[in-house]
Amino acid sequence: MSVYEERRKKLYEWMVNERISMAMFEDTEGRRDPAIRWMTGQPSDALLFLSAEGKSLLVPWDANMAAIYAQVDVVIPYSEFERGSVKALQGAAALFKLPLGSRVEIPPVTSYTNFLKYVGDAGEYDILCRNNGTHGEAESLRAIKDEEEQGIYRKAGAITNELIDLLETNITAGRLPTEIDVVFFIEAECRKRGCEGTGFETLAAGAGRSFGIHAFPAYTAEPFAGPGLSILDFGLKYRGYTTDVTLSFAKAPLSPAQEKMLSLTEKAYAKALSMVKDGVYTREISLAVDAIFGKTRKAMPHALGHGIGLEAHEAPHLRSRQDNTWQLRPGMVFTLEPGLYDPVHGGCRLENDILLTDSGPELLTNARIIRF
Repeated sequence: MSVYEERRKKLYEWMVNERISMAMFEDTEGRRDPAIRWMTGQPSDALLFLSAEGKSLLVPWDANMAAIYAQVDVVIPYSEFERGSVKALQGAAALFKLPLGSRVEIPPVTSYTNFLKYVGDAGEYDILCRNNGTHGEAESLRAIKDEEEQGIYRKAGAITNELIDLLETNITAGRLPTEIDVVFFIEAECRKRGCEGTGFETLAAGAGRSFGIHAFPAYTAEPFAGPGLSILDFGLKYRGYTTDVTLSFAKAPLSPAQEKMLSLTEKAYAKALSMVKDGVYTREISLAVDAIFGKTRKAMPHALGHGIGLEAHEAPHLRSRQDNTWQLRPGMVFTLEPGLYDPVHGGCRLENDILLTDSGPELLTNARIIRF
């Protein structure tokens, strides 16, 4: 059984227990869902139909691409259904021989007007569109990375670490003087090493722009890593999975306020990492970090971290909100990224990627605060 079949099997079992006869997943422009890649290997732009009886149908926009990447039971090009998702659903139901009245679940991001089209044109089935259904279960399953995914992450982390070392050498030597130079360097070097590209738009904020959590625009032609604090936030996408790290460059001379920000950020990061273990509630870790900053009347204006995978932000969530009930489990890959930001003194953030194993946290990346 392939890794994709094993992943689908878990969802089939859940569907049987929930009396869902068929589930539809959609990965199209405006409605991206990497669960399709997770379950089939198809990179993007497709519909996926799963039958509770253990059968899968992929409806790709690009059939040639699907012939290379997809591992499913049946592939039928989208053009065969007049490029219409409702017709594709009806075709899948016929292929799977669903009895009339069967419960069929469509993506929860479906608009109300489109939902009405499904109900109107495929009313012979009980169409469900809800949160915390089959799609929510797929998201939860994706939070625990299997051995295949963990291996991918170790390789992605190694490539990321190569670039971190290169960036430190070249930036501190003055060979990448502007934000644009840094961003283009990352793009070129990651592709040379077999990456699909960056996992998200790189954020390069020199000392004059590092006060923002996410600088706007993400990068400019302004100097990078001049005197003061600069932030570089990037990720590399390898076999679909992205890393996510943040380096802070601290170039002398620094003010006492800037030194304090750096020290607190490193202290908060060390505390968070020390608390990572199986079963711990991520809210507890977040509250501990908040307490460190709070003792000096400072506050971190964003979450402590987040899961990473086929998306740059996915489960589990690491934040101090009262509704956060996530617990860390072996197989989870997530970031820790404490940071502080000041409109006068600039900002700093330290972010690394962690894989929780049965024996404890495994640091996948070696991002750091670079003083020079």
